[in-house]
Amino acid sequence: MPSKRLKEYLDKNKVKYISIQHSPAYTSPEIAAQSHIPGRILAKTVMVKIEGRMAMVVLPTNRKVILSELKEALDAEKVTLASEDEFKEMFPDCEIGAMPPFGNLYGMDVYISPELTAEQEIVFNAGTHTELIKMAYKDFERLVQPKVIRFST
Repeated sequence: MPSKRLKEYLDKNKVKYISIQHSPAYTSPEIAAQSHIPGRILAKTVMVKIEGRMAMVVLPTNRKVILSELKEALDAEKVTLASEDEFKEMFPDCEIGAMPPFGNLYGMDVYISPELTAEQEIVFNAGTHTELIKMAYKDFERLVQPKVIRFST
């Protein structure tokens, strides 16, 4: 079952989505392989600190975050990857590393890679290491209102 907060939010906003169950998996390539989801639509959520503020960056599984590009795109002084210890308390309804890319539900900004915006659908962790949510990208964009910037390779 998706995180209660996410499920209630999607249902309240009348969003159509599919829940996809898979065996426990902890890395995005492993999840993509097990669930037979192309890496270009399977989104991974990476937690970063932008000048001390926690934020989510969301990119296709088959891409990597380039911190220098993110820093430049945001015109920020300091951008670093966040450690699990720094963010685990922020997601009490999620397993660590399985947070859905809905920063708006957790009081943080979301930055998304342009590659994901070109797709019809987006798939992401639902708050556990055994479930994904698949939904229309346009619904995700409407609900989350991510800022589209280039930060991956």
